[in-house]
Amino acid sequence: MMSSQQLLTRALCRSVVLAACAAAWPAAAAEIEAATPPIVAEPIATSPQPTAAEPALTTASITPSAVLPADEQAAPNAATEPPRPTVASADHIEILDECPDIDACIDRYLFALYERAPKLDKIRETERRVVTVKRKGRMVKVTRSFTKLVDNDFTWKDPKAAERVGRSMAEYVIGGMDRGFKLKLFHTLHAAEAAGLAPGITSGFRDDYRQEIASGLKAASNRSYHGGSLRGGYGHGLAADIVSVNGATRAQRWVATEALWKWVDANGKTFGIGRPYLDRDPPHVGPVDGEEYAKHRAPAVKVAAAETNKHKRIAARPEHHAAKRAKAVRASALASRRTG
Repeated sequence: MMSSQQLLTRALCRSVVLAACAAAWPAAAAEIEAATPPIVAEPIATSPQPTAAEPALTTASITPSAVLPADEQAAPNAATEPPRPTVASADHIEILDECPDIDACIDRYLFALYERAPKLDKIRETERRVVTVKRKGRMVKVTRSFTKLVDNDFTWKDPKAAERVGRSMAEYVIGGMDRGFKLKLFHTLHAAEAAGLAPGITSGFRDDYRQEIASGLKAASNRSYHGGSLRGGYGHGLAADIVSVNGATRAQRWVATEALWKWVDANGKTFGIGRPYLDRDPPHVGPVDGEEYAKHRAPAVKVAAAETNKHKRIAARPEHHAAKRAKAVRASALASRRTG
């Protein structure tokens, strides 16, 4: 039989408190007797305050991606609160165990977001076909190019690149990113998670080989901000690709992903994260104080400033010409007096 104190330590605390750019997580719990219905806290932003009859509870070490079995999830109490809607394919990622090493915990959290994101996208394929067309009254055969969008599953690419350099998936994909960037990305995606946007990471660090086998819109193999050799290589990755995993179908996930990108545009700068290319490469995010963001977003600011200065110069021209004409008139009058 379990003691009364052990029975009181079975509830799961489902909140994360950030302090000094870190997170503090509850610890220690015992197994729950099968005969006693478990208590599962709702995934809310703050932990409920314990009452006098219910002391504060802690949990055992649980991995970020761990979820309760379906038979242990308690149904909401219809008498006290209405049932909450659920969203398919979007398990809420939590960090519930002790964190003696902040870097390791951030890496684990980001890798949990990476693992839950499907590695699927659409790429453009060009196909050349021979067609018959009419030219100058004659039917002739010509070769023309046709572009179409096709599904692309790139799940195999990161494992292949990681195996090639002898690293685990977590060490390769997340460990290869710059430490400061990972901290900013963690705060951004954790806030997006709290907002119900269910972010996922489809791509983190990439070395030259991984960039070479990438498809679609991409930089040169050694110049990628994901971690190309000209950008510093492993440990200096300053980019990631993010999507939302909300939705049961791909169409629903696309709508949720667009909402996530708009959220990043509106709130990302608060955490130091932005989208350098906007709609040209919408999943791509990087630090707003980095070279990539300044190179691709600052020109728009410079162009706007140049246009403003141009309008000021145009507006100043009439005054300049008027002053020049008045000076010429005064010079002419002075010359006429001298000759008279």
